[in-house]
Amino acid sequence: MPSLSLASRVNRVTPSLTLAIAAKAKAMKADGLPVCSFSAGEPDFDTPNHIKAAAKLALDEGKTRYGPAAGEPALRQAIANKLRQDNNLCYGPENVIVTNGGKHSLYGLIMALIEAGDEVIIPSPYWVSYPEMVKLAGGTPVLLPTSPEQNYRITPNQLRQAITPKTKLLVLNSPSNPTGMVYSPEEIRALAAVVIEADIWVVSDEIYEKILYDGATHLSIGAVSAEAFDRTIISNGFAKGYSMTGWRVGYLAGPQELIQAVGTIQGHSTSNVCTFAQYGAIAALEGPQDCVTTMGRAFADRRQVILERCRQIPGFTCGTPEGAFYLYIDIEPLGISSLEFCTQLLIDKYVAAIPGIAFGTEGKIRLSYATSMEAILEGMDRLEAFVKQRFS
Repeated sequence: MPSLSLASRVNRVTPSLTLAIAAKAKAMKADGLPVCSFSAGEPDFDTPNHIKAAAKLALDEGKTRYGPAAGEPALRQAIANKLRQDNNLCYGPENVIVTNGGKHSLYGLIMALIEAGDEVIIPSPYWVSYPEMVKLAGGTPVLLPTSPEQNYRITPNQLRQAITPKTKLLVLNSPSNPTGMVYSPEEIRALAAVVIEADIWVVSDEIYEKILYDGATHLSIGAVSAEAFDRTIISNGFAKGYSMTGWRVGYLAGPQELIQAVGTIQGHSTSNVCTFAQYGAIAALEGPQDCVTTMGRAFADRRQVILERCRQIPGFTCGTPEGAFYLYIDIEPLGISSLEFCTQLLIDKYVAAIPGIAFGTEGKIRLSYATSMEAILEGMDRLEAFVKQRFS
């Protein structure tokens, strides 16, 4: 047997801590342990019935064959319609590619656009996969730190100062994972002005756009102006807003030349997305939207409860998330690393949380409240007991 020599690109990439902790929590639960998991960003709701019915009908109608690598034409058209109606983005179906989840849309984009020597600006804290995808493509992640005092938002001046002749792309995620912050329309317009001035690309990850609170509004940066639109790429999917995490259907929208390039990569890697799942996605976009509203209300109720409980725990501080379904909690006063805190919490109290170091910031933890109210109440009881027992 020859010696195994892995490609150097593998050694540049850090495994996902969020997936590792979520898998550990599931394994413990399967072993019969009473785990409360705040780890995965996965809604606990079942996929709405009309979406499941559309996929079942597609199966019954024999829609089980290979399809176009870029996606079923009817779904690409439905996505283009959605982007025009909901986001004021004038894309046609030729500007859309269907991907194996939102994550895969970002991977395809970065592989098509980024190469050695290119810099990609990523606000921090960030979703764990952004910098790793850039590293896989041979590019350089440039991390822009933010703080609770600025509500984890980058400023236009901060962005302007980070741009160099090597800058090719800005990654913008609003509503945000892990912080739940939402850029206001005014802030989006100000960032768009810098993007236009510097003539760089921006990818707007809008996977949480349907989960907003307290009157917060989502403005896609491409809708600011024609000049912003020309420099914008949209990444989105069906996992969060429609509780379709396991369906693995996402999409990318942008200039036709870029979409064709991503299609070429996809054609040589995964080919088409699961055919009958795409018919479920069509039903999600074109069917009733009351399911989105119902889930949003439940997330809002859970947010209120988990916020109140969190603010009762000594040493914890956190802002109020305006979107998504995460709390990003500052635990620095406890004097312990985020990884050690989450490791001991899982061992001692069977509560799974994600350390902030996974998102590029130490002294923080992320709790997902995309779980039942019962699990939230029980998990927060255990979390409060853990902190009081170990740090009082």
